[in-house]
Amino acid sequence: MSLPLLSDDALSSAEDGFVLRLSLPWIRSLPLSSASGIRVRIDDEDVPVRVRLGGRVVSPESLDAEAGWWFLQDRLLLHGATRLAPGDHRVQASLTLLIPYLPGGPDRPLILPFGSDRTLRLAPPTRSVSRDVSVSRDVSVSRDAA
Repeated sequence: MSLPLLSDDALSSAEDGFVLRLSLPWIRSLPLSSASGIRVRIDDEDVPVRVRLGGRVVSPESLDAEAGWWFLQDRLLLHGATRLAPGDHRVQASLTLLIPYLPGGPDRPLILPFGSDRTLRLAPPTRSVSRDVSVSRDVSVSRDAA
């Protein structure tokens, strides 16, 4: 069983493009370095995205070097520089998750593909009840204290 990757409120506009908020489609929190192969298509066009982690912006390919965690209640923010017209858009998102605590073979962990294909309405910039994945390299804060 997997959880939905794209929630109803996943797509919103930004001053310089759009933001797509991915929900963790797994049953437990995972290290950010577990996510790879992030791909986004909007209206059947590949769209390049960057990942926002707090005040930093990184490439999806560099998540393997991140020390932070993707908690179940958090959303991974993908920013695209493409401006989208108001209204509905077909959004396809996919990624691969490495599940470090489950064996996928004799010498490797389990690696699972996840994807979602939904029609989402572009919302104005908004705050969500879900937290955004944020990683701080300077301060070590336990999740309970945040």
